[in-house]
Amino acid sequence: MELNALSFTYRRSLIQLNMVKKAIQIDEKDNVATATSDIDAGEQLEIISPDGKIIHTPKVIEQIPFGHKLAINHIIKGQNLIKYGEIIGIATQHIEAGAWVNTHNVSSARMPTKGKEEGIL
Repeated sequence: MELNALSFTYRRSLIQLNMVKKAIQIDEKDNVATATSDIDAGEQLEIISPDGKIIHTPKVIEQIPFGHKLAINHIIKGQNLIKYGEIIGIATQHIEAGAWVNTHNVSSARMPTKGKEEGIL
C-alpha cells in the first residue's frame, strides 16, 4: 500500500513539472487566444487550435488572467482583432505575441471608444 501511494505521489509530481499552460484558439481565423488558467509573465504557453494541434508556443510577456485574451502573433496598431472568427476590436497599439489583449490596447470595432482620438478609426 505504501509503495502505491509513493508511486502515485511521484507520478503526480512529474505531471506537475511537465505541465505547460494552455490557451485556446476558438476559430482558425482568430488572431487572439483565450487563457485556460492564470498565466504569469515568462511562462511558456501552448496555443491549441480548434482541431487540437499546438499552433504556437509564445513566451508570455505579462500576466494574463484566466479567461482573458492574448495575441497569438504580433498584431500591429490599427489591425482588427479576431475572436470566434469575427472582428471584436481594433488594436490601439502594437501588441506582441504572448501579450495580454484587453481594454488598454484595444478599441471596440462596433462602438468606437478611443480609436478616433488616436486616428485609427
